[in-house]
Amino acid sequence: MRKGWLLMLVAGMLLVSACGAGNTNGSPGKPGDGNQAGGGTLEKARSQGYITVGFANENPYAYKEADGTLTGEAVEIARAILERLGISEMRGELTEFGGLIGGLQAGRFDMITAGMFINENRCKQVAFANPEYSIGEAIAVKQGNPLNLKSYEDIASSGAKVAVMTGAVEIEYLEKSGVKDSQMVITPDQDAAVNALQSGRADVMTMTDPALRSRLASAQDDKIERVEDFKQPVVDGNSVRGYGASAFRPADTQFVEAFNAELEKLKESGELLAILEKFGFTDAELPGDMTAAELCG
Repeated sequence: MRKGWLLMLVAGMLLVSACGAGNTNGSPGKPGDGNQAGGGTLEKARSQGYITVGFANENPYAYKEADGTLTGEAVEIARAILERLGISEMRGELTEFGGLIGGLQAGRFDMITAGMFINENRCKQVAFANPEYSIGEAIAVKQGNPLNLKSYEDIASSGAKVAVMTGAVEIEYLEKSGVKDSQMVITPDQDAAVNALQSGRADVMTMTDPALRSRLASAQDDKIERVEDFKQPVVDGNSVRGYGASAFRPADTQFVEAFNAELEKLKESGELLAILEKFGFTDAELPGDMTAAELCG
């Protein structure tokens, strides 16, 4: 009897071991799991021939054209790299910028192609590829700049209302420059920020320089203007010049490494600059030798 009991115990242990061996990092085949039973997000995407990407409809980084085509600097750079990795199709999942990281974590899409700035807080939640561009900030005001706003500090001291997109890094820059929460008009996207300025709900709007130039060109409104002599913010003693990159789930280390290897080839061949130039960037916005590891601190 004792011998039979021991045999049953051993058999049960083997069964439990076998059930857990398929995936030690999560449930087998769980949607959005970076270590799926099929060998990870990269291999899954190669196998199925497409990958789903999160974007925020933010020109010039990632947006849909009138015919539904997904494009933008981040999209086209990712497209060039993914094709080299054997992934021929990108399917976009439109998400408010502030919800992109949560959407990635929840498995709604498998990478973020939105020109997202790399910073230490985001580095705790996602794995960034190396940067694909580097840019500064900008502001736009009513024609003639009636409040004489030339910096974030000017916004703080004047009490001006500033339109800024939800989840954008500019919110942190404004806060650290002394701008109160009550002064911020948080908008779901860039177009809503432009509308807030046009309608008088905001006195000024802020976003990255290429994005602001693009939105002003689209708005074609001679009653608002970009502040040419805007002073770039300095936060905690450092310039806030931002570096943008694609983002992945932390478990997707193989994917990030493969992506970085192809990104480096684009830099060396000049293809990276050629793609950036299509969206209004210049060689002054190239990322140089900066890496995600350095920016994550």
